[in-house]
This record gives sequence, C-alpha cells and structure tokens, in this order.
Amino acid sequence: MNNVPIGCIGIVSPGAMGAQIGRSLVASGSKVVVALDGRSPRSVDRAKAAGLENIGTLDDLVKACDVVLSVVPPASALEVAEEVASALRGTKHQLTLVDANAISPGRAIAVAEIVEAAGARYVDGGIVGGPPRPGGRTEMILSGEGSERLAPALTTDQLLASAIGSDPTAASTLKMCHAAWSKGTSALLVSIRAVAAQAGVDDALVELWGRVQPAVLTRSDGEGSVAGRAWRWVDEMREIARTFEDAGVPGGAAAAASLLYERLVSFKDVESPPPLAELVAAVLAQAPPGTNPKKSSENL
Repeated sequence: MNNVPIGCIGIVSPGAMGAQIGRSLVASGSKVVVALDGRSPRSVDRAKAAGLENIGTLDDLVKACDVVLSVVPPASALEVAEEVASALRGTKHQLTLVDANAISPGRAIAVAEIVEAAGARYVDGGIVGGPPRPGGRTEMILSGEGSERLAPALTTDQLLASAIGSDPTAASTLKMCHAAWSKGTSALLVSIRAVAAQAGVDDALVELWGRVQPAVLTRSDGEGSVAGRAWRWVDEMREIARTFEDAGVPGGAAAAASLLYERLVSFKDVESPPPLAELVAAVLAQAPPGTNPKKSSENL
C-alpha cells in the first residue's frame, strides 16, 4: 500500500507506459482515473485491462484529482499543460501536476510556468525503464517543491518513485542524461552496422568485434528490440539535443540519433522484435539518392 494516501490520481494518457503505471498504482490501493472520451478503442481496452476508471473528459479528470501524471510523447507535453491549465482557471481546486515526460529542462520550465500560472503545483518527473510489470522495477525520478512528500505515494511494488531535491528541473535533466546514453548508443550501434553493411564490411566487423569487443557485438545484434519504440524516441532525442545545447555542450550526436530513429518509424508498435538486418535495411533504404560514401572525396 502507498505510504502517503492520495484521494485520486489522474493519468494523461493511458498509453503503454501510462496504463501500466496506473495498473501498478491501482494494485497498490490508489484510485486512478483516466479521460477516455475521444480516445481510440485500443486505448479504451488498455485502460480497462489495467483497472483504470474512465472519468470522461480531461476537464473532469483535472477537477476530480489531487495529482495528475502527464505521461505523453514529448511533443505533447506543452499541449497537456495548456489543457490542464485551462481546466483549472476560475476554480480553487488544488492540484499537483507531475510532468513525467522525456523533455528538456528548458521545456520543463515552460510547462511549469503554464500550470503554475493557473494555480497548480508543478513537480518535475522522469521515468527510467519500461512500463511497470510483475517482477520488474521501473523508476520515477521526481524533483521540485513537494516531490519528497509525493514520492512515497507513487511508490509500488513495481514502481520506485524517488525525490532528488528541490530543483524544479533536476528530474528532467537526469532523465535526459540517462537516455542520452541508453538510446543514443543504440542509435549509434544501428548506424555503425548500417555503414558496415553498405560498405560490404559487416561480416568483417562482426568477426573483429567478436574477437576484441564481444559485449559490443552482443548488444548490436540485439538492437532489433528498439524497433517498436523508435518512433517515440525521435522527439526525445531532439529534447536531449536541446538539453546539451542549453548547457553549452554540442548536441549533434542526439540530433543525429533522432534522424536515425525517424528512419525506423515504420516499425511502430511491432509485436515481435525484428532482426537487426531489417533495421539496417530500413535505414539504408532511406539514404538520400546518390549516396555512396566509397566514391566520396569530400572529406579528403
């Protein structure tokens, strides 16, 4: 059971991650609601399977809940903040919005300004790991005013919420730094194998890595697992690039990863991870016409 009870938790929206966070909270004794008006049948089925209560509209959800978790693609974070703020204006309802999206600190500040202007409390958040599941442990990092009180209430057997201080963007910064490595290196490995395949040296690379870097070979061979999630990482890598650039550090590596993941969006929500060779083929199929690095003397 939760250490600090919350009367009602709302989740925007019940996607693959949001629905499973809600399921975990329900199993831990929380009341969790979602707004399913206008949502797809798939979203409705997912929410029902997770035991989440449909409250109708986002306006209804905002006004009924003590805490709202925003768990949406990065590009939708500001839109959700505006909708939450619109529902709050003119009311005296006390609400805490936890923005648990993969956004840059700069965008987190913009979200905070929107909801705080409407009278809500903002708590910064970042999710590390896949959706909560039996036997697993997903982390939700929180920061900002009220995060220490809130963390125990959002902790379950499968979801570990922790507060890392009063800085209102620390959680987003930490999430961006973590994802820069985990998702950035996946993009780099797929890109390397694509270059090797295009140049006809992939077999030689595999043989070389097998001798000198077997762990890298093992990981690269397993990168087909990113296929179904790559579409979600296009904007996330852009947010990482912005995070780096705002800190005065070049963000080009993350920007390149975003472009790589754009070439894999056709695998969206694929049920079974395809072999790496299919990802490589998709990457190379979208190369600009006339591309042939072996004939290029541009960098000589």
